[in-house]
Amino acid sequence: MQFEFIFNPARPSAANGILAVNGHRIPVTLIRHPRARRYVLRLRPDGSARVTIPRGGSAAEARRFAERNKDWLQRQLQRVATRPSRPKEWLIGTEILFHGEPVTLEAGVNGESGTIRFGSEMVRVGDPADDLRPAIEKHLWRLAMKELPSRILEFATRHQLRVQRITVRNQRSRWGSCSRRGTISLNWRLIQTPPHVQDYIFLHELCHLREMNHSRRFWREVERVCPDFETAERWLKQHSSLLK
Repeated sequence: MQFEFIFNPARPSAANGILAVNGHRIPVTLIRHPRARRYVLRLRPDGSARVTIPRGGSAAEARRFAERNKDWLQRQLQRVATRPSRPKEWLIGTEILFHGEPVTLEAGVNGESGTIRFGSEMVRVGDPADDLRPAIEKHLWRLAMKELPSRILEFATRHQLRVQRITVRNQRSRWGSCSRRGTISLNWRLIQTPPHVQDYIFLHELCHLREMNHSRRFWREVERVCPDFETAERWLKQHSSLLK
């Protein structure tokens, strides 16, 4: 069993075209995926769109697929526009999520210089008046490295599944992933989600060890091991801004 700490920021891809949606010009990137079984359209956090081309698909059909789904893109744009924005800087008084609960960044007890507190955690920082986000996120990442792998291994043992390797990454578009070689990658931001949401992500990725797809059989397996998975899915959709 291997554990790995990886920083792997997403690299921007060149757009393959522009899609006009209700006055918005949306760059569209076409991505071929040999294991994809259908065309998939997604709105990225940066406002661009991505179309996944399945095995045997074509770029021309991917563009037509995006054109046919402009109404869906428009709804996603409206949802993003009305969603409360997360502050770019974290300062004393900023509220963040920790284990699914809102906590406030506060100065250390008794006026202790260079210390920030949130929940039960204490973090040393250079200047408390500066942007605290880098130091707090680094601390959260360390906590994720400590907590998440051991918990997913508990689920793997319970369901008699073998995990070859676990990594905790800085993913910007997904909460977790599972490779055919048995490597499960987890987003460190899961440390900000409630326990029941973490459990769902763990079980979701472990189910891929039995079904390496998102077929009906896969979702039946997910429902079997995590009957309340739809509640967790709704929480993740409502808090998708955590990935930004």
